[in-house]
Amino acid sequence: MSQYTKELKLAVLIDADNVPYSNVKGMMEEIAKFGTPTTKRIYADWTKPNAGGWKSVLLEHAITPIQQYSYTVGKNSSDSAMIIDAMDLLYSDKVDGFCIVSSDSDFTRLAIRLRESGMKVIGIGEQKTPNSFIVACDRFIYIEVLDGAIKKKLPKRTATDTKKATPKSLNKVDLHTIELIESTIEDIADDSGWAFLGDVGNLIVKKKPEFDPRNYGFSKLTPMLKSLTDILEIDERDSDKKGIKHVYVRLRFS
Repeated sequence: MSQYTKELKLAVLIDADNVPYSNVKGMMEEIAKFGTPTTKRIYADWTKPNAGGWKSVLLEHAITPIQQYSYTVGKNSSDSAMIIDAMDLLYSDKVDGFCIVSSDSDFTRLAIRLRESGMKVIGIGEQKTPNSFIVACDRFIYIEVLDGAIKKKLPKRTATDTKKATPKSLNKVDLHTIELIESTIEDIADDSGWAFLGDVGNLIVKKKPEFDPRNYGFSKLTPMLKSLTDILEIDERDSDKKGIKHVYVRLRFS
C-alpha cells in the first residue's frame, strides 16, 4: 500500500518531549519501510530527569541527541530547534523526505511547508495527536499500532476461551471508514466496478493520512477488506510473476 516508488533518503526528527521512548525499535523499523534514514536527530533538554529514558536507546539506533535548553517554563524548547534544523536540511538538497516523530500540533506548519517544497512528510505520534498535524502529513502512523508498543493488559483467558477465541479488531471498522472505502473504490473502479487494491490503498491514504489497517486490528489492507464481505467482493487474479496475485475489489450490488 506504499505510495512511495523509490528509496527515499529521509531525515528523522524526533521530539522527545511529545512521544514515548518505549518503542524506538518499532518506530525505526516502520520508518525503514519508506526509505533510508540518512539523518536521525532527537531533541530535548537532556539535563532534565524525564529525558533519561531516551538515553539508553540512542546509541543502539545511532540517533544523535540535540541539546535544547528550556529557557521558558512550560514551553516545549525542542520545537524551534527541530524547525530550524528541518529548514537547513530542506535547503541542503540531501534528503527526499522527512519523518517527524511528535504528537504536537506545533509542527503542522512545518509539515505543510516541507510538502510545499516537494518533500514527502511522514508523521509518527500517539493517537492523541491533533488532527491538524495529522492531515498536514502525507502519511501518519500511530505509535500504538507498531510492533513492540505497550499494550493494555487484557484479562486472562482459560484454555477453553483461547480455543473459542477469534481475531477481533482493536477498533471496530466504523461507518465513516466503510464510507471512505466505498467512495474510494467508486472513484477508481473500471466499467465493471473493479478497482486494483494497491490503488485503493494509496488513494485512501491521500484522503486520510492516518488510515492504517493496524488501527483496526488487521496487519494488511487485504484481510481488512476481506472481513467486509457483506459489502465487498474480492477477486485475486494471477499476475505475470509466479505465485503473485493481483487483488481487485468492488462493491456488492454496484
